[in-house]
Parts: sequence; C-alpha cells; structure tokens
Amino acid sequence: MSETVHPHQQASNLWTSKMAFVLAAAGSAVGLGNIWKFPYITGENGGGAFVLVYLACIFLIGVPVLIAEIMIGRRGGQSPVATMRTLTKTEGTSKGWRIIGWNGVVAPFSCFPSMQ
Repeated sequence: MSETVHPHQQASNLWTSKMAFVLAAAGSAVGLGNIWKFPYITGENGGGAFVLVYLACIFLIGVPVLIAEIMIGRRGGQSPVATMRTLTKTEGTSKGWRIIGWNGVVAPFSCFPSMQ
C-alpha cells in the first residue's frame, strides 16, 4: 500500500528546524509526565479507582482523537488551519469544518487561568 504525496508535502520526514524538534520533545516529556506521575500520586493517596477511569478515558477517547489528528495532518501536510481549509475545498464539505483547524490552535490556550 503506497501513500499519495501531495505537492505541498515533503517526501521525507525531517524536522523543519532544531527548535521544532526541541519543542516537540518538550511537549512529549510534559505529556509523559502527565501519563505517569498523575496516576502514581493519585494511587498513592487512595484514588486507585479514579486512576482506572482516567486510563479508560485515555484509551477510549484520547487514542482515537490522536489517530484522527495524525490522519488529518498527514492528509493535508500543512498547518491545522490550512489543512482544514484545503480539505473542505477538495472534499466539497461545509466551510464550517474549518473551525476544527482553529480549535486545534486555540484549545491549548484555554487551560491558562484567568488573569485577575
């Protein structure tokens, strides 16, 4: 099975810069800290049942969303916003789907506490 490489995609899987690699590695480390430290501390403090629900949510919700995000990214080969713009044009779907691209950009900022 061969993959179709679109004109705007690079044929090789290389990092665009050293900074991109460093930021991706840092994000991965933070994510791994969440996956490993949170259940450990919760279990140590008597929240073992919650850890089971937490892990079930990761596998039932997190993994399918991750797979969908990777598939969309590979298909578009651009930024989230540009990918959704391109896909809505090529697939002939509603322009309302473009909000998913913006959601991927804006969502990480929603976790900051409000400044008062």
